[in-house]
Amino acid sequence: MDLAQEEPAGDGEMEELVRVSTANTPNGENHLQRTHFPGMVRKKAYIFDGLGNYYNKEWDLAEGSGQEFCWYHVELPKGKQKLSQSAQYLIDVLCPPLKLQDILSLVSNGPFCGHVDGALVFRVNSPGPPSSNFTFRLAARVTENSVITISLGRVPRLGFSPVGQSLLSEIPSIESPSYHRGERNEGSGIVIREHVLEFLLTMNHSEEADNPVPKSVSNLVVHIIDTHMDHLQDVVTKLEMELDSVELELDRGGFALKKEMLDDRRFPKMHLNLQRLLQVIAHGEQVFPRVKEKCYSKHWFASEDIGSLEELIGRLRRLKENVGFLANRVTAIQAGLDSWQSEQINRKLYYLSFLSIIFLPLSVITGVFGMNVGGVPWTVQKDPALKDGFQNVMGLCLAMLLLVLLCFIFPALYSRLTAWLRRRSLKRTWSHNRRSFLKRTIGLQERGGYLRI
Repeated sequence: MDLAQEEPAGDGEMEELVRVSTANTPNGENHLQRTHFPGMVRKKAYIFDGLGNYYNKEWDLAEGSGQEFCWYHVELPKGKQKLSQSAQYLIDVLCPPLKLQDILSLVSNGPFCGHVDGALVFRVNSPGPPSSNFTFRLAARVTENSVITISLGRVPRLGFSPVGQSLLSEIPSIESPSYHRGERNEGSGIVIREHVLEFLLTMNHSEEADNPVPKSVSNLVVHIIDTHMDHLQDVVTKLEMELDSVELELDRGGFALKKEMLDDRRFPKMHLNLQRLLQVIAHGEQVFPRVKEKCYSKHWFASEDIGSLEELIGRLRRLKENVGFLANRVTAIQAGLDSWQSEQINRKLYYLSFLSIIFLPLSVITGVFGMNVGGVPWTVQKDPALKDGFQNVMGLCLAMLLLVLLCFIFPALYSRLTAWLRRRSLKRTWSHNRRSFLKRTIGLQERGGYLRI
């Protein structure tokens, strides 16, 4: 009991020491101590003039004035770091001016939408491992003249780049052995490799250079949610292509391929990834309608962007249905593999039971004649009248074996015999009806009458 009363006092002394050391530290020294993770996160800062133009700016977390607004984006690394480590990364780059409650509202797991310290904060952070490709984290802090976003890893098409740097605006040409990567010949376009085309075919959106530049904070919020939806759609498209290729492999493959897929637990892992994806979509279904409701009351949020949010919410619901169809396909394929595996096991058990049925009577016979008791026939070694005892026992075993095989073969022979008898009776009935039909036809033709149908 004494220890339980002393522990809170120690925690209070430690908290007081931390507060005193922080208060006695100058602002410049505190800023130097905060930079503990240089280069661990990627940062992007833009300023928009409200007329369709944007410029890169320094990372000062300042808000815009008038029609200008700023956007600051932090890209957390996809690794095996803990959630507390991610929070330390955000404290390192966002504090000040953000407070601890802002950091916690942005980095915590699960769905959230609400006002924190006067700013609109929403997040769709899934609680999966950060290194997984099916773990999505997107959080935003929105004010009238600034937006701060945090994502886990790179989100395609989220940023902005000059139009001249777009690969989609180039004229492509067919790859040939004389071309090198990125080579451009006169009279022909740039050579696009096959793996680049495969990557572009999985994308359901354009590049960063083709993004329309937002003219207001509401346009920027819609752009952020839209790119998040495109990222989810890209992952679903890759899963669909992978599932199609796996189905083709299963149709063409044999025993070895199916056994390898069962040993690798490929479809249970794919089903788990789909469930994680469904969890992310469910978080979006909870958060984005609330974002629309809260933005509806903002005077700086355009009504056209409210309609765009409604379209994105409908798109998210359709995406959820698509992921559900994929989960059903994976479940059906896994059920087919399980039935195939059970069929293989049943076949092996059938062979084993067949062998046991064959050797069980033989073991009984050999056991009877191997008894060391008197009165067993054909067991006297020195009697010349019983010299054929071994042959008699082997003949008895052979007869028993033939009887067992006949018991197994009899059902198949019986079914074949009944089928032959049925076909023979049908042929006789058909030939009899044909002869009677011909007799009636010939008689009517001789009389010149009509045949009743």
